[in-house]
Amino acid sequence: MNLFRKKENKKTLEGLDREENGIGLPDEILPAGTKAPDFSLQSSSGEVITLTELRGKPVILAFYPADWSPVCGDQLVLYNEVLPMFNDFNAQLLGISVDNHWSHEAYVQDRNLGFPLLSDFEPKGEAAKKYGVYNSQAGLSERALFVVDEEGIVYWSYLSPGGVNPGAEGILSALESLKTGEGN
Repeated sequence: MNLFRKKENKKTLEGLDREENGIGLPDEILPAGTKAPDFSLQSSSGEVITLTELRGKPVILAFYPADWSPVCGDQLVLYNEVLPMFNDFNAQLLGISVDNHWSHEAYVQDRNLGFPLLSDFEPKGEAAKKYGVYNSQAGLSERALFVVDEEGIVYWSYLSPGGVNPGAEGILSALESLKTGEGN
């Protein structure tokens, strides 16, 4: 399994007119430099996690379409494998999909994940909509990544093409840049 897949930091899918494509995608994901919208979502453990309560350390938001799907499974298992590297940056990883917390609980146990999965279930996709990654036609989150800095500002964002595991390199590069103050 390739741990790091080099990807460019793009705000929209290149060559895809997201409005005219008829697949319910928003115009653009939330760009770097934007205040990260707050949310309170139930986690796989049943606890409610609120983004603003995590201020003071970087937060990785990994929106993904669904538990139990092949690409999502590879992506989340990869993040579990590199979790110690995220921890080296004192970063909190949160996986977010529209699955309910019972699905998340079973998935975390089955895959032995060491980070919480958050349920953007009801109102469906509310957090994903705030970040510009909700696909209204499919009723799912797109596969998108955000690194939120200690002050609650989106430092880096990336929308992955459908069916593609975005890997961890972009996240790690953003965390390193954030740590060294080298701009995004």
